[in-house]
Amino acid sequence: MKLSFAALGNDLYTGARSVPVVARRRRFYIASGLLLAIAVLGLVVQGLNLGLEFRGGSEFRVSATATPANYEQVARDAVGAAEDQRGINVTLVGNNTVRVQTERLSETDSQDVRQSLATAFKVSEQNVSGTFIGPSWGASVSQQALRALLIFVAAVALTLSIYFRNWRMAAAALIATVHDMVITVGIYALTGFEVSPATMIGFLTVLGYSLYDTVVVFDKVRENTTEAFANGRMSFAQAANLAVNQTMVRSINTTVIGVLPIAAVLVVGALFLGPGVLLDLSLVLFVGIIIGAYSSIFIATPMLVSLRRSDPKVVDLEKRAERHLNRKAKDAAAAEAATTPGTERDDVPVTVGGGPAAEEGDSSTITGRAVHKYAQSGPRNQPRRPPKSKR
Repeated sequence: MKLSFAALGNDLYTGARSVPVVARRRRFYIASGLLLAIAVLGLVVQGLNLGLEFRGGSEFRVSATATPANYEQVARDAVGAAEDQRGINVTLVGNNTVRVQTERLSETDSQDVRQSLATAFKVSEQNVSGTFIGPSWGASVSQQALRALLIFVAAVALTLSIYFRNWRMAAAALIATVHDMVITVGIYALTGFEVSPATMIGFLTVLGYSLYDTVVVFDKVRENTTEAFANGRMSFAQAANLAVNQTMVRSINTTVIGVLPIAAVLVVGALFLGPGVLLDLSLVLFVGIIIGAYSSIFIATPMLVSLRRSDPKVVDLEKRAERHLNRKAKDAAAAEAATTPGTERDDVPVTVGGGPAAEEGDSSTITGRAVHKYAQSGPRNQPRRPPKSKR
């Protein structure tokens, strides 16, 4: 059977098919809980590999025409003794540039390291650049990044509360956003990628993307639930699940379109360019966009349903929807019984002789015989016996 993605999207939008996202929300909560546990474990055990901009230190870049295969060991031997190896980070940037990051060095030590690196890689000292970033500047960057994150979260909470006129929607959106941020940061810690200012920009971009997708879904949720409150044909959970299904294909398409170019940049950066701004930014965007699409579909809306489960209006709507469903099922059963020959109906009054059910030509009496509409029931309606003389 050939699967048409367009036909699937149309069926999901009209309700011909349905993915029970809200009904099975506990499964998605458990899956997200496992991901969050792994992410937190990575943060606690391994921790983030903070870049030089955050922790401060010295950085040297060696530009060589031909980089040896064992460039990392050559750089470590040139920088210092074995007991100092823990503070040295050696990476290959591009094809011919070796980046060496160390702890804070004095001016004299920095000059010695530059000469050692030039000798080890057989280049002139002019091909070895050295920079120093103080810890105070790194602390300032960290404080500014944290401040930007707090302002972002506060602004988002206020904006969503005003837009949706419901604090529970804002709370559900923020829960999904925190979910995305923790998992993304945890994956960054597990992979050991360096956290740079470009990474912080990527984090904020991911949060914005995740909220954008969630707002689109919530807008449809608000539209469906408003209609449900008006006619009482669906419960709040059913209307919310329909909204998720109606926007699911759109979210998947948007995610695929956004991830494909980022994946290309990530592969090129990892294979050819090495560590740098492009690789840092592409990794956080790649992970964050996928996690953001997942949370907007499987976390945000189910969380909203869970938060509003005890709302009196939602409880009353669920009762109205149940009554509507029972009435609809009863009408369908009655219609089926009416069209099926030989089926008895308990809800239709049976009349013998007179009444509405005994119209002319009607065969709905007990015996099944047609009875005239003016005929009387009982003994008077029985045929007279002929006189004895005429027998």
